[in-house]
Amino acid sequence: MTDIAFHLLNDFQRDFPLASAPFSVIADRLGANETDVLETLRHLHACGKVSRVGAVFRPHSIGASTLAALAVPAEKLDEVAQLVSSYTEVNHNYEREHSYNLWFVVTAADELRILKVLDEIWQRTGYQPLHLPMIEDFHIDLGFDLLRPHQGRNTSTTRSADSVAPPSEPPLSLPFETALIGAIQKGFPLVERPFAEIGAGIGLAESEVMAGLAHLAAKGTIKRMGVIVRHRELGYRANAMVVWDIPNDQVGKVGQSIGSFGAVTLCYRRPRRLPGWRYNLFTMIHGCRSDEVLEMVEQLKNQCGLNDTACAVLFSRRCFKQCGAQYVPSPLPEFSGTRHAASANAI
Repeated sequence: MTDIAFHLLNDFQRDFPLASAPFSVIADRLGANETDVLETLRHLHACGKVSRVGAVFRPHSIGASTLAALAVPAEKLDEVAQLVSSYTEVNHNYEREHSYNLWFVVTAADELRILKVLDEIWQRTGYQPLHLPMIEDFHIDLGFDLLRPHQGRNTSTTRSADSVAPPSEPPLSLPFETALIGAIQKGFPLVERPFAEIGAGIGLAESEVMAGLAHLAAKGTIKRMGVIVRHRELGYRANAMVVWDIPNDQVGKVGQSIGSFGAVTLCYRRPRRLPGWRYNLFTMIHGCRSDEVLEMVEQLKNQCGLNDTACAVLFSRRCFKQCGAQYVPSPLPEFSGTRHAASANAI
């Protein structure tokens, strides 16, 4: 891996510059040139190390999503996994070590569509999904530090004035905000002026796109912007979903404690589904080797006082699908006119 590739993967997972030529800003920070940065990112995307360069949306800030699971006989797993992955609403689909062995995320415009997808999967496969929507989140940070892979999260920052000071514009109207989300949900185009290209497709000026993205980030709809890596392709192949059976009156306190543990990348509260599923606190630990992950689980138990708490460690075996969530149906029709005309007509 070249120095440029390493630093793009490790140092630019957040705080993407909101500038007319953001890849030039990144190149300046790396002591490189813009062409090399763009060509390197295109190569990293083509070889699967980068999912996209773009935005990560905070769960439930737009649309709706749920984690779901199926208990599928081993001989049927590939067939069922292919069917589940065929839904555009499914953006992650993994085999895990458990009797509930197929785990997937469904994201849609609303809860009604999620329920319809889950019901269709049940009807078509004969296996009823566990429906496990997030109730509360305690920690979400799928950043990965390539210098310290056993630590999980990436705490490096590259924030500068370029990344936080886009041109000032009035807030977008709701139709144009929705159009902007739809235009970026698959990532930013890897071109010299990506925000101008995004704007050209939806009737916005380049400055309005940058201001719109800054507004979405400021209100928490966008959690981070940057290089979204595929962790398995970067060596994180021993990844475990660790689930806990926590008394309901303690789950908030325990969730906050677990969420502060350095190796934990995700920590959510989700509903129990008795009698088959007793666990209500979900955590993710990403590692390079299973023994390292199990050691981190033991450290977590000791630190958080969970040695006597029922839990299960579900290592991922295979990834059937991994892509960005699609919150807005695509492709979108092009808007005509300007944002200001649309705002004037908005109710």
